[in-house]
Amino acid sequence: MKQILSGLLAGALFGAGLAVSGMTDPNKVLAFLTLDSNWDPALLLVLASAVITSAIGYALVNRRAAPLFDRSFHTPEKTTLDRRLLGGAAMFGVGWGVAGFCPGPAIVAALTLDIRAWLFLPAFVVGMVIYEVFLLPKAARQA
Repeated sequence: MKQILSGLLAGALFGAGLAVSGMTDPNKVLAFLTLDSNWDPALLLVLASAVITSAIGYALVNRRAAPLFDRSFHTPEKTTLDRRLLGGAAMFGVGWGVAGFCPGPAIVAALTLDIRAWLFLPAFVVGMVIYEVFLLPKAARQA
């Protein structure tokens, strides 16, 4: 139960941060990603705070033997850059640049009844299903 409650609290805090920072507004995101006369640098503060928070989090993780509500930390196992990682990052970036949404902000925006998020999320789910059905088995055999 503690795991569920801590997950809900972390998710609510993350969602609130996304909403307050403007990450749930595709127009604001696209104004940041488009380097033209309408460029909005405000999301640099979001990026900087995310990097600082992650750095502090990883520093704390490295000091503890285990998290408070689990047996072990679930950190990434792979530490190398490969073609699949770079390709996935590129696809994520292009999708974010086209739609102005990534999954977390889209879910928060959907809760505010933003129709753009309601259009984005089914396409996102279709992409996940395509990966799971067609790409994951092939990738698992190559690993």
